[in-house]
This record gives sequence, structure tokens and C-alpha cells, in this order.
Amino acid sequence: MKLEDLVYVKTGKPAFGDALAVIDMQNDFIPGGALAVQEGDVIIEGINRVMELFNRSDLPVVLTQDWHPAGHHSFASAHPGMKPYDLFKAQGIGPVLWPDHCVQGSFGADFHRNLETRYAHTVIRKGYHRDIDSYSGFLENDGKTRTGLDGYLRDRGVRRIFVCGLALDYCVFFTASHGRDLGYEVCVIVDLARPVGSPPDSLFSALDTMSGKGVCFVRSGDIFTG
Repeated sequence: MKLEDLVYVKTGKPAFGDALAVIDMQNDFIPGGALAVQEGDVIIEGINRVMELFNRSDLPVVLTQDWHPAGHHSFASAHPGMKPYDLFKAQGIGPVLWPDHCVQGSFGADFHRNLETRYAHTVIRKGYHRDIDSYSGFLENDGKTRTGLDGYLRDRGVRRIFVCGLALDYCVFFTASHGRDLGYEVCVIVDLARPVGSPPDSLFSALDTMSGKGVCFVRSGDIFTG
């Protein structure tokens, strides 16, 4: 599936039972960062507007944050002879190796300065186990280590999650997919997400999988107009 093949739905304005998950809007994923996503900076203003729309105590806004220790095993530098974006598969790691990025306490791990973090109710950190990567806001890549996001949302009566941020074919995709697996209605705000595109078929595969799971695709403008 390609982006131009998506069918968009109109969801109505946010109401009790809805939450917004803003995925990994950190310096290392923005142009100029160690693992830059093309046009990752372009979506910040739109994300801020949607966060402001959710600016109510009963509409949780969650930021996820990649938070890797130095020498994380998803880094190509942790594997002699390997380069960033080389194909690699191990338990909890892969399908490619990455440049060093979002190292705990570094500038690259910080949220971009233009992101209005004041609208967030909580931050979920992920990927801090050295041997396990974590693309999803719900579940790390070993398939069993939970981040705490599911419990947080259920305690607040959330039934529907809007997901945006970086990157569409990895952390946005896995968060949306696992959200559906856990029984939430999930809507990806497509114009407020951008893909990495490595391997080359990663975006097509992500869109196909999300569509097959019943993830809905929305445009940010339709959230405001209802």
C-alpha cells in the first residue's frame, strides 16, 4: 500500500475516551540529527496545534521518548564491521542497525525545542534496556516487556488513540499496531508523521499491516472540523 492509496476517515473532535500519542519528536530524528527523518521538522507546528486541541484534563497527551544507553545493541557501532542501515536481526533488535541516537541525557535525546511539551500529561521512555530496542510506545521489541503506557491509558478510560510523530514506518507504526492488538481504536494522523524508509519497503509494509489490523487514517484538519 502507498500513501496515495489510503482511505481517510472523519473522526469528529476529541472527546472523553480519546488520547493523543506524540511519538519521538526528538532532536536526533529531526533534520540535522543523527537519525534524521526527512521533513521531520515540518510536522512540529501541526502537532502543537493538535496537542492544544487536546488541552483538557480528561484528554491525555502522551509523549514517547527514545532513551538509549550508550552502546545500545541496536547501534551499528556496537557490532564491529557493521554500518548504519545494514540488515541485522536478533532477538529484540533489527531489522536494520542504526546510527548512535537518542543516547540518554544527550542533546539528541531531547525533545525538539519547538515542540510544546507543556501540553503533555506524561512521558513514556523506551529503549533503555541495552539488549532490547523499543519501537512501540506499548511494548518493547522482545514482545513481552511493557512500557506502562497501556496501564496509564486504561486508568484514564481511554478507548481511542490518535497517533502522530516519527517515524511513520517504525515507532508510529508499532505503537498503532500494538494499540490495536490491545483493543484500542487507533487513528494515525498521516499528515503529522513522516517515514524513515529503510529498508525501502518498510513504509509499504507498515501501511499494509496497519490497514489489515483496522487502524484508521485521518488528516489533522478533519480532527478540528469534526
